[in-house]
Amino acid sequence: MTRIQLAAMIDHTLLKPTATTRDIQQLCAEAMREGFAAVCVNPAHVEYAAKILAGSTVAVCTVIGFPLGATTPSVKRKEAAEAIRNGAREVDMVLNIGALKEGNHDLVAADIRGVVEAVTALLPDGLVKVIIETGYLNHEEKITACRLVQQAGAHFVKTSTGFGPGGATVEDVQLLRENLTPEIGVKASGGIRTTGQALALIRAGASRLGTSAGPALLAGLQAR
Repeated sequence: MTRIQLAAMIDHTLLKPTATTRDIQQLCAEAMREGFAAVCVNPAHVEYAAKILAGSTVAVCTVIGFPLGATTPSVKRKEAAEAIRNGAREVDMVLNIGALKEGNHDLVAADIRGVVEAVTALLPDGLVKVIIETGYLNHEEKITACRLVQQAGAHFVKTSTGFGPGGATVEDVQLLRENLTPEIGVKASGGIRTTGQALALIRAGASRLGTSAGPALLAGLQAR
């Protein structure tokens, strides 16, 4: 894998509550310099990041219902629509984890579908990634989550928020990839800090990586 290929799979991420506009400016500068797919920032920073990245190939991604997924469907829809209006091209929403675990699949699917509709109504080529927070789920729940994400029309399944238990694992990425049709992507996120780890997740089926260590991953690839 080349440096350019790896960079194009990375969502350069800064979701710390202490992030300042100066931090966002640095994040965007690094993303443009390295050729990352996107920056992933909290909703409060979307408009600022979009202004910095205007005219570049780097997309702005933000998070919806983050990090618990326990906000109501209507709030998630409004949050997603506002993010698109502010310049986001991709949203990473957290599904309703409690509803999934208790078997309320209609609510889970409707929750996701509402965000997909809100995004695509404003931006037909906008992407919706659904964070299923694998650390809370058993084997069957992960498979069910894949099915519901597909049924609801989202574009990616994402492993983790980075704020829950555990993070991206090769085993989880393989399981998700095996239970999704080819057009649905898998985003591995949570604790990705080394180049070897990143490459193993890609080999397992990840098509995006969410990480705050993007520049270090590229440096590690060059060193290899």
